[in-house]
Amino acid sequence: MGRLAGSAPAYILVGIRRRDCAGNGLPGGVPVFPPGFDLETERARRVDAGQAETFGESDLYPDARPAMAALRDMGVWVGVAGNQTSRAGGILRELDLPADMIATSDDWKAAKPDASFFRVVIDSVPCDASGIVYVGDRVDNDLKPAKDAGMWTAFIRRGPWGYIWERHPDMPVAADWRMTTLTELPEIVASVNRSAR
Repeated sequence: MGRLAGSAPAYILVGIRRRDCAGNGLPGGVPVFPPGFDLETERARRVDAGQAETFGESDLYPDARPAMAALRDMGVWVGVAGNQTSRAGGILRELDLPADMIATSDDWKAAKPDASFFRVVIDSVPCDASGIVYVGDRVDNDLKPAKDAGMWTAFIRRGPWGYIWERHPDMPVAADWRMTTLTELPEIVASVNRSAR
């Protein structure tokens, strides 16, 4: 395995924000939506009702900021990208996270798992696909399409999806690394880059 990318490998991190999964739905809090449910319409209705999407520092996973800061201290280019609204991207940018880029599927008009999302990721970072480690909690939505695009992949077991997917039979092929916390990522990066010397 070679060095991930020049002197400043790029990493795309997902799973930095906790999601509210409480309420009606499947075991584990995964919501069930009625037939005909339209997410964009419901988001607009929430805004009209004065209940627009919002979150803050306390909604971040506690390992997100330290892991991102550690990567930046190592000279690593850090990006955050995921299937979120433009509003969520704006909120994340206002939190002044240690990231070189924060982008959402709404910003890019491309959503995971479509290959177009991963092409935009590659076009947005200062290296080619082989210099990117894409961190995700799903085989179908994150790891397989990132790997198909030529990226390295790290599975993070977090939230309901992480526990649902951790034993999936495709995991050994889909994930180059497995983590339970983002604070493991800086050592993974350091180890790969040391071995490439």
